Amino acid sequence: MGSGEALPRRATSGNARDQSALAGFRVWQETVEADGTGRARIGSIRSPLWRHGGTVHGPVPRSYDYAFPRKKLLGALRSALAAKFADGKLIVVNAFDVKEPKTKEFRAALNALKVDSTVLLVEAAKHENRNLELSSRNIDGLELVRGSEVHPYHLLRYDRAIFSRPAIEKMQLSLKKSVSKKQRKPAADEGAKKATGTPRRRVKHEKAAEVA
Repeated sequence: MGSGEALPRRATSGNARDQSALAGFRVWQETVEADGTGRARIGSIRSPLWRHGGTVHGPVPRSYDYAFPRKKLLGALRSALAAKFADGKLIVVNAFDVKEPKTKEFRAALNALKVDSTVLLVEAAKHENRNLELSSRNIDGLELVRGSEVHPYHLLRYDRAIFSRPAIEKMQLSLKKSVSKKQRKPAADEGAKKATGTPRRRVKHEKAAEVA
């Protein structure tokens, strides 16, 4: 499980009540006589120094949300898609054309695609189909997400992934734009070297023939 997905699910450490969270914190009363005893005045009956008082520096709820770097997230998504494609577990369909919300018919369509285990369905946000949602929500081991919500964790969790053509095309465009200039430059340099490498060798051979 990726850190970006696991951290928000982490449970908080606890919630200790300090002095301000206890009833009676603002009740100022003289628990003992102020004069004549030699003791200090007690302002609150919920002082941490007293029994049933508040907890000092106790655990409090906190958020474990973590904003994963976008470039690393898209790089991981690119690698996960490549791995699915290499394993033959990435399926692309023209569209999820579901005319009626029938779970049995949708299950038969998945069987025709030889999907016999967990599967992830990815549809473009502009092509949402209510019948698709109703037909697939009762199938165990299936999850339907939008193309903009796909996470590398989804591709690792489910055995197969089925994309609609609009969703995969939009994702390819996003992944292509995310490639940095440094990654594009080495490929361009290699192409330039291959294009200019052969003529240089020919010039050397011509000069050697002239000297001979």
